[in-house]
Amino acid sequence: QVQLVESGGGLVQAGGSLRLSCAASGSMSSASVMGWYRQAPGKQRELVAESSSIGTTNYADSVKGRFTISRDRAKNTVYLQMNSLKPEDTAVYYCKVTLIRLGTQYWGQGTQVTVSS
Repeated sequence: QVQLVESGGGLVQAGGSLRLSCAASGSMSSASVMGWYRQAPGKQRELVAESSSIGTTNYADSVKGRFTISRDRAKNTVYLQMNSLKPEDTAVYYCKVTLIRLGTQYWGQGTQVTVSS
């Protein structure tokens, strides 16, 4: 089992910045993908950004150039630095960990990000 604890959400004005953190504990393996998804009211959950244990990253087109994902492998923590936030970034942000060898996935409890115009 893997437990995920997220932090860093909140309310910010358009153009502002927030940094999300997700710390994983438990049976983490070295081969994993850690990422962030978001779900706005009435919409499906969507990928925001993800980072693999071999260093590759993937971003949604809507956040490229504004968001940066990073990992601290020693702490099993993934971060999402969000700059130039827009009202359309408002959503609940979820951390997700995929253990590649086992094919298992774990989700965090979600953290609310609200961007006011």
